[in-house]
Amino acid sequence: MSRPAVFLDRDGTLNAEVDFLTRPEELVLLPGAAAAVRRLNEAARVVVVITNQSGVARGKLDEAQLGRIHARLDELLAAAGARVDAYYYCPHHPTVGPDAYRKDCDCRKPLPGMLVRAAREHDLDLGASWTVGDSLRDVEAGLAAGTRAVLVATGKPDRLARESAACFAAADLGAAVDAILARG
Repeated sequence: MSRPAVFLDRDGTLNAEVDFLTRPEELVLLPGAAAAVRRLNEAARVVVVITNQSGVARGKLDEAQLGRIHARLDELLAAAGARVDAYYYCPHHPTVGPDAYRKDCDCRKPLPGMLVRAAREHDLDLGASWTVGDSLRDVEAGLAAGTRAVLVATGKPDRLARESAACFAAADLGAAVDAILARG
């Protein structure tokens, strides 16, 4: 039976925005983020991080370093009784990097590839799911996958989205989770 999920952008949504986060010790959770994730866990929502990581294509970090950053995020969340159920990332860039990473792909947000893959691999109901992010490309990826979406005012100054039945704005992840849980 398909389950509802909440897809979370990483940088600017869960943790402080850093230009090309490359080391675990640079990762700092945003205030209230761990408590918000814990509330999603308690409400039986599958929590999936979806993140563009073109720093891999640009040579700023490798996939092993990215794994260590996600392990650090897991540690910080676990300290607050929260967890991420799965991570999906796009290491590609359409114009820079070595051939293995320089390409147009379906996983780079605003395209929905990461969400669709996660739904297939974890039996998730996209129509009953939400996407939360700090940029329009996060919202667009969620809407393209069939989720509802929330644009948070943390991270990037990308605040041009119109509120609608499928998309609304929230101050931060905690406020987004309040709205998601209130809407069922």
